[in-house]
Amino acid sequence: MEGQGYAGLTEPLLKSLGLTRKAQRLLHPELRPCNIARSMTAENNHYGSRLLHLRLPRVCVAIAGSDANEMLEKAEALARDNPFIELRLDYLPKPGLAPEKIREFTESHPHVAVIGTCRRLASGGKFRGPISSQLDLLGKVADAGCQLVDVEIQTAARMRSAQLDKLRGKAAVVLSFHDFRGTQKLDETLNKMTAFPADFYKIVSTATSLFDNVSMMKFLERHQDAHSLVGLCMGEQGIISRVLAARAGSAFTFGALSADEKTAPGQVTARELRSIYRIDQVDAATKVYGVAGDPIEHSLSPAIMNAALRRENVNGVFLALHAKSLKDLLACVKEIPIHGLAITMPHKQAILPHLDNTDPFTTKIGACNTIVRSADGKLYGFNTDTSGVVRPLEQRIGLQNAKILVLGAGGAARAAVFGLKDRGAQVFILNRHTEKGKKLARQAKARTMKRLDLKKLDFDVIINATSVGMGNTRESPLSADEIKAKYVFDMVYDPAETLLLKLAKERGCEVIAGSEMFVHQAARQFEIWTGKPAPREDMLKIVTQALAERAAARNGTKLISKAS
Repeated sequence: MEGQGYAGLTEPLLKSLGLTRKAQRLLHPELRPCNIARSMTAENNHYGSRLLHLRLPRVCVAIAGSDANEMLEKAEALARDNPFIELRLDYLPKPGLAPEKIREFTESHPHVAVIGTCRRLASGGKFRGPISSQLDLLGKVADAGCQLVDVEIQTAARMRSAQLDKLRGKAAVVLSFHDFRGTQKLDETLNKMTAFPADFYKIVSTATSLFDNVSMMKFLERHQDAHSLVGLCMGEQGIISRVLAARAGSAFTFGALSADEKTAPGQVTARELRSIYRIDQVDAATKVYGVAGDPIEHSLSPAIMNAALRRENVNGVFLALHAKSLKDLLACVKEIPIHGLAITMPHKQAILPHLDNTDPFTTKIGACNTIVRSADGKLYGFNTDTSGVVRPLEQRIGLQNAKILVLGAGGAARAAVFGLKDRGAQVFILNRHTEKGKKLARQAKARTMKRLDLKKLDFDVIINATSVGMGNTRESPLSADEIKAKYVFDMVYDPAETLLLKLAKERGCEVIAGSEMFVHQAARQFEIWTGKPAPREDMLKIVTQALAERAAARNGTKLISKAS
């Protein structure tokens, strides 16, 4: 039904909703949605809101501007691709000038559903005027064609019931509550809100842990049959709820117009919600996958994994889980039916005791980067970092007796060392903490070396398995005169050319970018989770494009993409 307007509402469907003949006549197919909303009485508005719930797109794009003209220009540019928008009037220096501009927009875009919002400063918005001015403005934008208006519970508590009824006679009311500190007392908050008649009850909390998303989704599942709800968690740890809440019962979610125009902490762009996370296709059968670590904000795993799922027609979605603690991650995994999980720093080794089983190689390495969750909830561990190191090298050289230096002794380094030893390579380990390096060498039957000896030795390959150089081009684990190898392989993939790779090129070495390792290990994860061959070339293209965009953003330039 989505996107069909009211023309797709057949008589049997209207009857199935329990609507009176009066309400059915009100929803004549030739009536425009905006005109319907304006003509509703307070009694009929209830019926209209139920139909709005059925036809509203899943993503509402929040729009602000320096003035009314700029705000509506953004809405105009967005209208065709995103027919559901929220106009943040409280961001305008002169919101009173907005209603006439809004009327022009709604009359020329009858297919677009519009929420008018003027959040007061006391409720987390920017409007400094009194409640009387807030209500007057909301009434005017409703008259101007906004089918929905947002009213905070703090405002509703100070309104007379007749004022709220009058507003509901003009537009569907979204009664909202925002908690900028945490996620707590959700049921108690809803009980307080339902004392006021509204068409949607919107509760937005802040996720201070991954489990807060679980609390929000269980809350939505408990109450979705009794009320039209909108629920999500703000903050980086709340991204899960922005994608999965619709599956749990939220009528819709919110997205930002762009990465620079977020109106709430942790807001994802509408483009990402639709193109990367495919939110319109998420349903009860959608399998959930994710990457967990700390930090996780800049991970490219969601981009390439969601693209792979789409390419291979897998009904799944891949999310970034900011796991500040292993305890929080495991509690979240237990409650959300996550099918597969990629584990990154700093949990690769610490998670092992919590797995029900691992393959022998993962046990030997002592680090896990891939988890499969079975139907009965058991967790099985694998390590694909080995594939990410071995496969790119095998495409270039024979590994038997190859002389290879591995920098580091953490989870990624362990996978590299054991994988290369398994292929018959001579492996040397150089680690900042000598004792940790020696322990790994003993376990893998490799050798350690001192940094002072670097200038005396030549290698076939030098591999950086540390995080030095991640996110910047200022740091390198080695100086130029310490780089003596035919190949230099940096497992850091962002930036695409690290300082180590730049120095290696200047020394005449052949370089292997971290994006190759990243894609090869991710491809193996995809194959383990889905049983399907991974679209490696597509995944590499996406990583290359994303890294180029990040580099352009750092340099303050605009990347021009070639049409495919």
